[in-house]
Amino acid sequence: MRPALSIQDFTQALAAAPGPDEAARAAAADRNAQLTKPPGALGRLEDLALWYAAWRGDARPRIARPQALIFAGNHGVAAQGVSAFPAEVTVQMVANFEAGGAAINQLCKEAGAALSVHPLDLETPTGDFTHGPAMSEAEFLAALRAGWDAVDESADLLVVGEMGIANTTSAAALGLALYGGAARDWVCPGTGIDAEGLKRKTAVIEAGLAANPNAKIGGLAALRCLGGREIAAMAGAMARARVLRIPLILDGFIATSAAACLAREVPGALDHAVAGHLSAEGGHALFLRELGLEPILSLGLRLGEGTGGVLAIQILKAALACHSGMATFAEAGVSDG
Repeated sequence: MRPALSIQDFTQALAAAPGPDEAARAAAADRNAQLTKPPGALGRLEDLALWYAAWRGDARPRIARPQALIFAGNHGVAAQGVSAFPAEVTVQMVANFEAGGAAINQLCKEAGAALSVHPLDLETPTGDFTHGPAMSEAEFLAALRAGWDAVDESADLLVVGEMGIANTTSAAALGLALYGGAARDWVCPGTGIDAEGLKRKTAVIEAGLAANPNAKIGGLAALRCLGGREIAAMAGAMARARVLRIPLILDGFIATSAAACLAREVPGALDHAVAGHLSAEGGHALFLRELGLEPILSLGLRLGEGTGGVLAIQILKAALACHSGMATFAEAGVSDG
């Protein structure tokens, strides 16, 4: 199924996505209860193992084919001076990803994750959302489709990252549209702008909400009006993973803004997801609180690219190594009391 003919097609496919395999979860829980450790001794590692087992339909799973995707897009709102770097950096960083020189490349190698990079019309920035919607419906659907089609159906875990100068401005605007509050609550330094830049960024976000009253209608409306092609593509990939029952590890502020749009549009859209980490970007904690997600890691990261999500793959692999590899009391000949 390739929903992209309309917004309705996309939301219907997401709403009809299958849930976790409860029989596999029950069998995994039974195995966990028999492992050579006190009950609950591995803490959240046990919860992660059961979550993954349920979504893969396997009571004793392993991660064999993790996939990481990076989507890159340019934002018209960058012209408002909301970033410390020019838009040309997006193209340059895509080249760096493709050459294997970025942080995400190194982390993917360590995690054994297949990485692919998807630049999206970098020569044509989205519209400046202080003057109206960032994307037309056709542009928005094309970005969703790009994300949907990028997911490998044989993958058994997904992390989605991004690159796009000014995309923390879009993420903050999305948070404000979806959950309210004050613009300053969602604004963060991003690539490192100064105090004056933060004031300008706050004003730009407020102007964006004023110019796009339809952004408050729903998650996908907000994403079309205030997002970027790369954020929409991330949402498309996350939705595809949900349909395929591929577990998803969320990255930071920008990736979680895409996820939040799906969650607002379709209840249960993020049931297959865990939060990989807590970003140093202040708005990320707000998103996680609204979504009810507890981060696996908190290391002060704020790079994006999928780095925090890919780093968390190692924790999930460790959880599954213990769950699937440990002996039971009976196998080890140990008395369980």
